[in-house]
Amino acid sequence: MSTSLLLTIAVASVLLLLILVIKAKVHPFVALLVVSLLVAITTGIPVSNIMKVIMSGMGGLLGSITIIIVLGSMLGGLIEASGGAESLAQRFTGSLGIKRTVMALTLTAFILGIPVFFEVGFIIVIPLIYGFAKVAKVSPIKFGLPMAGVMLTVHVALPTHPGAAAAAGLLGADMGRLMMIGILISIPVGLMGYWVAKSMNRRNYALSIDVLEQLQLAKPETGIAAEPAPDIRDRIPGAGLIASLIIIPIALIMLGSLAATELPEESLLREVIVLIGTPAIALLIALGLATYLLGIRRGWGKDKIEQIMGDAIPTSAAVIMVAGAGGAFGKVLVESGVGKALAVSLEAIHLPLIPAAFLLSLALRASQGSATVAILTTSGLLTQAVTGLDSMQLVLVTLSACFGGLGLSHVNDAGFWVVTRYLGLSVADGLKTWTVLTTLMGLTGFALVWLAWVLV
Repeated sequence: MSTSLLLTIAVASVLLLLILVIKAKVHPFVALLVVSLLVAITTGIPVSNIMKVIMSGMGGLLGSITIIIVLGSMLGGLIEASGGAESLAQRFTGSLGIKRTVMALTLTAFILGIPVFFEVGFIIVIPLIYGFAKVAKVSPIKFGLPMAGVMLTVHVALPTHPGAAAAAGLLGADMGRLMMIGILISIPVGLMGYWVAKSMNRRNYALSIDVLEQLQLAKPETGIAAEPAPDIRDRIPGAGLIASLIIIPIALIMLGSLAATELPEESLLREVIVLIGTPAIALLIALGLATYLLGIRRGWGKDKIEQIMGDAIPTSAAVIMVAGAGGAFGKVLVESGVGKALAVSLEAIHLPLIPAAFLLSLALRASQGSATVAILTTSGLLTQAVTGLDSMQLVLVTLSACFGGLGLSHVNDAGFWVVTRYLGLSVADGLKTWTVLTTLMGLTGFALVWLAWVLV
């Protein structure tokens, strides 16, 4: 199939998906599956392989996020039911004020994002976002949008994450220098993202009923404003305890990452720390501690704890299924050859190296959804082109590809669905906010990299 036809099908599939979700009000899960099927048929994927591709795309993504999302939702449910998130929010807001609190949380998200995968870190901080939104009586988007933006920035730009680390290996960039320059550039990119998100938050966006219920602003059956449910007889846990329960899984994940690189492979201690530092195990440990410290120790019965954990599953299930369908759509686009067609088209233009790395990665990100795949594919295509460059130039080419993977997060990206669903945004509003924010941050990172290239 010709390159132009593949690109036309890709554009048409995204437009059809938006029409189905925004105009026809088809549920995103169903719309993503329908469009995935149509793309697979029209691009010539063998009929016997179509469902295998769709299921592998969905299964591959669900295998990595299902446990994390469910455990994170349960942990958030316990923190929410205890009143702890509001306690922590009141402490911060009272000390800093709302404006400074948003900035402080964005800075916190930047730091947390360095060792923790984007989706994992965002799910862990969701209880905080809801708690602060309740106390400040504002939309969770006010806190969540800048936090998500900076977490994704460090996820794509720093070699503590797979995309940047593998890209450095493919292009021969020095890992330490990449980390240092990546942080230096990510800081102004994060600041820009904070100010863009602040500007976006001047507008009020309609929230989904699920998020309104989480914030206790609507009754599930009627949508009528309601008073928050009264707390149980015991006192609300302190801000320090809640902060500790949120920090513990992040600290364990960081320890696991350090142990994997610093301790000898034959070490038993290394194996133990790496195990407890995997995101699922770290969250399971935090959930066990929360169950005891927020529940059992404070007089909650087994039935109440089971109910709180059970109530967390339906909300997380909606996020999981839509994100999984997004993974299926992305997999179909990859198998159809759309990403390769885009790469070949851009490579044929013979752009200068820095903009070529950025545009290749950005186009691949837009075509198939995964930032990591976009960064790795771009790096693989540029391995010959970077021959003869010095150490700093190799780092800058790598970062250009990384910031291309930051932009254009949209409906074929599982991260788009995680952010928009948890923040209560519609697809249209998600495109106006999250997609625009990630793209502007990616462009800012690229501009800074190109400036550094010119100066060195």
